[in-house]
Amino acid sequence: MHSLSFIAALTFHLAVSSTAYAQAPAAVQVEFVQPEQFTDAGDSFNQVRPGTLKLLSNYLVKQAQSKLPAGQRLNIAITDIDLAGNFEPWNWQARDVRIVRDIYPPRIALRYTLQDADGTVLREGERVLRNAAFQMTVLGSSSDLVRYEKALLADWLASEFPLTQ
Repeated sequence: MHSLSFIAALTFHLAVSSTAYAQAPAAVQVEFVQPEQFTDAGDSFNQVRPGTLKLLSNYLVKQAQSKLPAGQRLNIAITDIDLAGNFEPWNWQARDVRIVRDIYPPRIALRYTLQDADGTVLREGERVLRNAAFQMTVLGSSSDLVRYEKALLADWLASEFPLTQ
């Protein structure tokens, strides 16, 4: 009988704590606004690849959370993406291969809102991120499909949300 009441109490505690955890707002939220309208976030048929958006979203959440003081929330709305490189339709043998050249720099347009724990807006703005020298400055893994875009986002986070606020 004692073990049954222990299991019931443990189940209740887990249910209550998981509900409280589920209701707590995430410190960083990323939204993609009309991704089907993005300049280039996909394949050679201009179809958005959800995997690409998920990679960028996961990266942003992880990196931004480490920069925010406790209690602050950051909402980021990505309004356009133009991935580094392009598909060159005249090259029919490589029509599904993204060709990365310096004439095809990555570009990301976004809006953001930084709020304190009470929901008061501390800062907000719109930015268009672009780096024409992207091939000279990125050292990430060549197997990372969005390394140039991650570098853009990392630079933005470092300049917009320095560790000493």
